[in-house]
Amino acid sequence: MPPRALSPVGIALVDKPAGPSSFALVAALRRRTRARTGHAGTLDPFATGLLVLLSGAATRLVPCFIGLDKRYVTDVDLVSTTSTGDPEGEVVEQHPAPTRAELEEALARLRGEIELPVPAASAVKIGGERAYRLARKGVAVEMPLRRSVVYALDVISYTGEEAVSAARLDVHVSSGTYVRALAQALGGHCTSLRRTWVGPFSVDEAADVTAVELTPPSEALARLPAAAVDRVPAAVRAGVLALEHPAGDGAA
Repeated sequence: MPPRALSPVGIALVDKPAGPSSFALVAALRRRTRARTGHAGTLDPFATGLLVLLSGAATRLVPCFIGLDKRYVTDVDLVSTTSTGDPEGEVVEQHPAPTRAELEEALARLRGEIELPVPAASAVKIGGERAYRLARKGVAVEMPLRRSVVYALDVISYTGEEAVSAARLDVHVSSGTYVRALAQALGGHCTSLRRTWVGPFSVDEAADVTAVELTPPSEALARLPAAAVDRVPAAVRAGVLALEHPAGDGAA
């Protein structure tokens, strides 16, 4: 059975490398702390950047963190699509590169409130089974649409002059948005993806899971909007705060 200790209690801002799954990093922190450990949203294995992990009694605060908006930097190949929307899938289509004007028009259509299909290689359940498992079996299913808000979708750099074969994008979206779905809507796929912000928390504050220190819940909650904090009843929050370490204590 995994450890279920309520302490040490705190929030860990982890900078995930490419390769391991998010759950591998949850397990790594759990081995360090010997406490129950949860997460406030995962990243695909190929992706890097900010993971918000919660230790001990702080796992009771997960609802405060999972609905926060997020920011990413992603490189998008604009001349091919893959079965997964990322570099781990098979190329299913290739086409000419768009012009800069065509790309800007496509980006404009994706800003604001949108609906896009959930990627086939996602953890969404279809008929009781994870979509990515069906995809691995070669089972074609109609993926549901997900509504989200794209607050910003801006080009950082281009590859190509008139025709743009790839672009690096700065993306600011509501919780639950699949950046891979945005790349597919642009006629391409993500070749890299880095999460830079989760709500008010920046990847610049994060550390490797082997060295990360725990932020006291009181400090983390103080940075959240009131609506996010109120997702957890006041009595539950008070119980968590009563167990937090003094400022400066870190993971064991």
